[in-house]
Amino acid sequence: MSSTFPIGIFDSGIGGLTVASAIRKILPNEQLIYFGDTAHMPYGDKSPEAVKFYSLKIAKFLLDKQCKVIVIACNTASAHAFHELVHFLGDQVPIINVIDPVVDLLAKNGSDKKIGVIGTKSTIRSDIYARKFKLANPDLEVSSLATPLLAPMIEEGFFNNNISKTVINSYLSSSKLKKIDSLILACTHYPLIQDEISAFYKGTVNIINTAEIVAQYVHDRLSELKLLNEGSLKKHQFYVSDYTPSFEKSTRLFFGEKIGLRLESIWE
Repeated sequence: MSSTFPIGIFDSGIGGLTVASAIRKILPNEQLIYFGDTAHMPYGDKSPEAVKFYSLKIAKFLLDKQCKVIVIACNTASAHAFHELVHFLGDQVPIINVIDPVVDLLAKNGSDKKIGVIGTKSTIRSDIYARKFKLANPDLEVSSLATPLLAPMIEEGFFNNNISKTVINSYLSSSKLKKIDSLILACTHYPLIQDEISAFYKGTVNIINTAEIVAQYVHDRLSELKLLNEGSLKKHQFYVSDYTPSFEKSTRLFFGEKIGLRLESIWE
């Protein structure tokens, strides 16, 4: 495998572009190939079997693009499809999810006693964070809350306004999140409302932006495998399974600049 091969990234929509943007910042020489499964978004209300099927199809697409690593930039897909992808791809390419790097980092932190987790219904229902934290650090208390309105709200551009403030404050006022030390944003859409979440807590809670943690993990993993690209940068590629002009416009919010989207049907 060549170090000049691209990094593959996928999500159910454009939320994973927050991860892609973080990876681009820390690995500016790497080419990114992104797939947003907009035809089936959000994954948070899909069955585990459906998420596994979509994820396997996308992984095959990214493998055909000669990606040297595949990043599952979606908490729901990380929870339900990670082990299936590892089994499916074997030793062909490393698979990185967005859950393990966060759990590993916080479990070693030592200063937290109670960690809150907010995410989609499917991610929270899987109880993946609580189970992994119990293995990594049994002394940590983990309290999870499903926040299903946040991802579609963000996809529609409703944040930094009265609507988002009302929805966010309603969720964060839940008794499940009382007396937490840190809050994991367990959906790759949520970094776009991090400031609003921070404002609610007024600095009393450490807000965990998983995109930055995952980007650093990708850097470290590629360095360990001696796959960091030292050559010239090739043009990034962005694919979606369904396309609308408004969707392409909204990608600027997630990636920080306008990007061209290519429509790609991979389901046949």
